[in-house]
Amino acid sequence: MKDKYLVVIPARNEEKTIYEVVSRALRYADVCVTDDGSQDNTAHILKEVKAQCRRGAFPHSLHIITHPVATHIPMSIQDGLRYGLEHHYDFVITMDAGLSHDPAALPGFMKYDTAVDLTIGKRRKPSNVPVFRRMISRLGAVAVNYALSSSAFNFTGPRIGDCTSGFRRYSRKAVDLIVNTRLRSRSFDFHMEALALCVRAGMKVSEIPIHFVFSNSSFNGHVLVQAVGFCIHLIKTKRDTKQPRQTRFAESRRKT
Repeated sequence: MKDKYLVVIPARNEEKTIYEVVSRALRYADVCVTDDGSQDNTAHILKEVKAQCRRGAFPHSLHIITHPVATHIPMSIQDGLRYGLEHHYDFVITMDAGLSHDPAALPGFMKYDTAVDLTIGKRRKPSNVPVFRRMISRLGAVAVNYALSSSAFNFTGPRIGDCTSGFRRYSRKAVDLIVNTRLRSRSFDFHMEALALCVRAGMKVSEIPIHFVFSNSSFNGHVLVQAVGFCIHLIKTKRDTKQPRQTRFAESRRKT
């Protein structure tokens, strides 16, 4: 039987891009958007897309979760994952609402090895990304890999190249783990926390290359402090975990 896929998209004040992102994603799979307290026309646009779905304009369906006030990335994604779990989807793909992630890459995630629990879209071809952002991502990868390694003297860990990419595919097992965990993360550090949960649970992790376009981002100094704090937390809890062999990382050579 063919696997069921759901695309989860957290959105806040994305009126300029939300129609294009959702309508293009609906070509490939059902979509669940968490409207996280938007104060622009995002909600109205989503209702229009849903009406179009009912009229048969798209081959898949749209579900909308509405947060009256902003809860930020972790809860927005967690609520979307919960919907996927409750409605028996086999895999959930998370992506950005601002066109940083190309919906045309969705088939690459959907065709990838179904034995992998967490498939990360590695940003190999980034466009317009400031140098400082690239440096932060690389340093973050070093810290997270060390935190997820098997000993204090193992600095490479699972060798994951992009620990903070939000374009990902989660298996039902991974979704169940994340949905039923009380998260510590508050912002973009969610991506590190979700990765750590999967690796420390012995799940299989891999990467596929994606094209990433830097857009108007909510990343700021406060978010950076949160990310650094979470990296420190991961390192502090390193000695409490042992990395199972099956979580050893193997990067895909496929092109999307």
